Amino acid sequence: MFYRFGVTTELALAIMPAAIVITVLVLLEEFSKQQLLFSSLASSAFLIYLDPKHPTNSIRTLVVAQLSSCVIGYLIYLLLGAGYLAAAISMITAIAVMILTRAMHPPAVSTALIFAFQYKDVNVVMMFFLAVLLLILLIALQRASLWLISRGETKSKNHAGSS
Repeated sequence: MFYRFGVTTELALAIMPAAIVITVLVLLEEFSKQQLLFSSLASSAFLIYLDPKHPTNSIRTLVVAQLSSCVIGYLIYLLLGAGYLAAAISMITAIAVMILTRAMHPPAVSTALIFAFQYKDVNVVMMFFLAVLLLILLIALQRASLWLISRGETKSKNHAGSS
């Protein structure tokens, strides 16, 4: 198996996405009781851990894809009600928006589907927006961590080379 870093460093990097997702779930339990609506964000968090510098995981891409998919699923639910037709139209529309905006983030397709199938309350949409803000924080933390790790490795190599 390929590791970018040692197992300990990989585990340390994986803790941040897990902590963010757990925080989101705790907040959801307290305020909305709609945990399933946020399952796509767990996939986003894992992708961010895997490669925080990949264009799929940029802040712009995450925001455009996840928030537009949320709004699309919600609006189509309001127009058609919950069901397979709403889900299909939401999914197709979300994918088209991601292509047109060059903001491809695969977990956002699930976001559109989930909102089209299971809308409960407009407050959940606001909670979803706040959860996306937590993922933006995760991107910043993961990128800062990678920078610190690479800086530490550079210093170690320079120190070893000067001995």
